[in-house]
Amino acid sequence: LWFRGVRPSKFRHVYGLPTRKECCYTDISVVRSGNDGNFCAVNPTFLAIVADTTFVVIPIATTGRIDFQCCKVIGHAGQILDLKWNPFDDHTIASASDDCTIKIWNIPEGGLASNLTNYVTELVGHKRKVLHIEWHPTASNVLLSAGFDHTVCVWDVGNTERPLLNVIDCHVDMIYSLAINRDGSMIATTSKDKKLRVIEPRSGIVVSEGICHMGTKCSKAVFLDNGRILTTGFSRHSDRQYAVWDQHDLRKPLTQEVIDSSSGIVTPYYDYDTRMVYLAGKGDGNIRYYEVVDEPPYVHYLNQFLSGQPQKALGFMPKRGMNVHQCEVFRFYKLHAAGNICEPISMIVPRKSTLFQSDLYPDTLANVPAIGAKEWFQGRNVSPILMSMKTGESIMELSNGKSNRSSTESKIQRTHSIHFANGNQTNGGTNTNGHTGLSISNGTDRSHQQQQQQQQQQNGTYGSNLPNGNNNHPLSVKQQQQHSINKENE
Repeated sequence: LWFRGVRPSKFRHVYGLPTRKECCYTDISVVRSGNDGNFCAVNPTFLAIVADTTFVVIPIATTGRIDFQCCKVIGHAGQILDLKWNPFDDHTIASASDDCTIKIWNIPEGGLASNLTNYVTELVGHKRKVLHIEWHPTASNVLLSAGFDHTVCVWDVGNTERPLLNVIDCHVDMIYSLAINRDGSMIATTSKDKKLRVIEPRSGIVVSEGICHMGTKCSKAVFLDNGRILTTGFSRHSDRQYAVWDQHDLRKPLTQEVIDSSSGIVTPYYDYDTRMVYLAGKGDGNIRYYEVVDEPPYVHYLNQFLSGQPQKALGFMPKRGMNVHQCEVFRFYKLHAAGNICEPISMIVPRKSTLFQSDLYPDTLANVPAIGAKEWFQGRNVSPILMSMKTGESIMELSNGKSNRSSTESKIQRTHSIHFANGNQTNGGTNTNGHTGLSISNGTDRSHQQQQQQQQQQNGTYGSNLPNGNNNHPLSVKQQQQHSINKENE
């Protein structure tokens, strides 16, 4: 019999670790809406949870029982449908609401001491409720939003006079999801008309479109790397399924698989660093995770995290907030469907060593923008700035440090050349401080030394007249003959 064997993978034994009750966030006023919005947002500093028309902001280290009368962010006239933290500022958060507006809030250091009612910016442009918002991953102050009016708006939050940069109106029905790729050059949307569209956000040009899932229920999309997109949705027979697409050709999926026959909407979460995708269904108690590869079938099932408590919504921590000593590669913040509880769930790769594992933590996204909003809107695409998970330094800081070191080294070299020009010579020996000296000379000195050596070899005196008085060089042929004659005479 032919035995296929087990596919080697360092993520084959990843497991989900639930948190003890005292380390959860309990007694939170959680929204009871039936929408599939993003009701939980988290970064390394704060946790934000929607509570109908308001939302609470909790310092990430403040676990346990949360006061029911805790301070909230108040300002929307309708229910909040989406929350997103600014990836470049841990104290700035955007909220989208049923009142057709988007508000930008600035959370003070240490959290809220009283109810926050003053927003920084209000973005007005949608004619109906705003369903989804996404921050640009590389450009500062750029926000994208999708509304119930079938439009996608591109905003410059830093421009107080004319924040609306572009309106994309290519959709003919309700927009189910909004996703943006790694460098922010393309966005992907799924719609009630069963179509998946890839759009250039600055011009609004539809690069490609195609039918993704035949079911009428909600479908979701997320960008993978290497120009691929993963979608989740329903088949014609209401089976939940996922599919992988080439973003330049959406006529036929690269692969399509059935997940199960449940009714909850499945939301995908992709980790660029580990190339793992997590599928979590609303109302499910489990989270499935897969590994993405470049060859067919493109997605390999790994395992699933099982829980007896169904989830209402999930938030996830950015990679720079992971615990590297625990080999944690992803962390969810799960809002329980029953009970006012938010539970952190860590996805861990089992390793015996507590040292930094470089194969699990490549350089990840830094909280530093790579480009400004004006430059990006003029057509420039830039890869995101990365940071080291071991040192916490961004590549920009490292490059600045290297340039400073190289300038210092060039100054030292110029100093040495000045000393040599003044007649100071350094030999390859040890100086008075005990450090090894440099042996540097220009081309004229080297040629002059070679001529002297040739003359001394011809005269038979090479090695006898060194400037330091050391006779360390081998004797010439004439000196060896004279030395043997003297020994015979003796």
